Amino acid sequence: MPEIGMILREGKGKKVYATDDPDKAIVYFKDEAMAFHGLKRGRILGKGEVNNSVCEHLFHLLEEHGIESHYLEHIDARHCLVKRCDMIPLSVKIRNRSAGQLAERTGIPVGTKLEPPVVEFELRNTGMEADPLVNNSHIYAMKLATPEEMEEITRVSLKINEILTAYLKDISIELIDFKLEFGRYHGRIIVADEITPDTARFWDAGTHEPLDIDRFRRDMDNVAEAYQEVLHRMMGVS
Repeated sequence: MPEIGMILREGKGKKVYATDDPDKAIVYFKDEAMAFHGLKRGRILGKGEVNNSVCEHLFHLLEEHGIESHYLEHIDARHCLVKRCDMIPLSVKIRNRSAGQLAERTGIPVGTKLEPPVVEFELRNTGMEADPLVNNSHIYAMKLATPEEMEEITRVSLKINEILTAYLKDISIELIDFKLEFGRYHGRIIVADEITPDTARFWDAGTHEPLDIDRFRRDMDNVAEAYQEVLHRMMGVS
């Protein structure tokens, strides 16, 4: 494993470390879980290992479809090597059905299919209690990204949604919504961060049971097992 340097940032489910190569970083996936802006905290046994493997699998899938990500290689059960990006302080939310905050904000009943998918942007790293929703006008006024970059981010996000929706359908998982983050790498905008049950709503296509962090949020049982189930289906394990 490359030598781990100083910590660059820490999120709810992972830590990112520098390496001796300024173009590369190491991501460590944690078992710690957090919800409701830090008001609820706990641990999901084995979550870090599952999320590391899910990221490897899904980022390879995207690369096969011509979408560049920050992912480079698997190191061990909880570590992976990635391209070190200049992160854009935005989260992109792609919503295929109404759930979570969207249902609360709009009154659209949970489970309602959204056609076309809803694309939302949230401002990150503000120090505020919750990440505020922003639109393109806010983003341009704050000089967070250019119109050309936002056009590319939106285009790639919707393409990722198409790829993941089709792939997950084949393993009986419905992609309800998910979060993406992007970074600049040598002049290119690429997908970074993670795509895992921590950052997406995965519902069993038959039962509509959540297979993601919502089980933790809602005090449901078998949280760790739900994470494992997602990975097993991706790996073709019954």
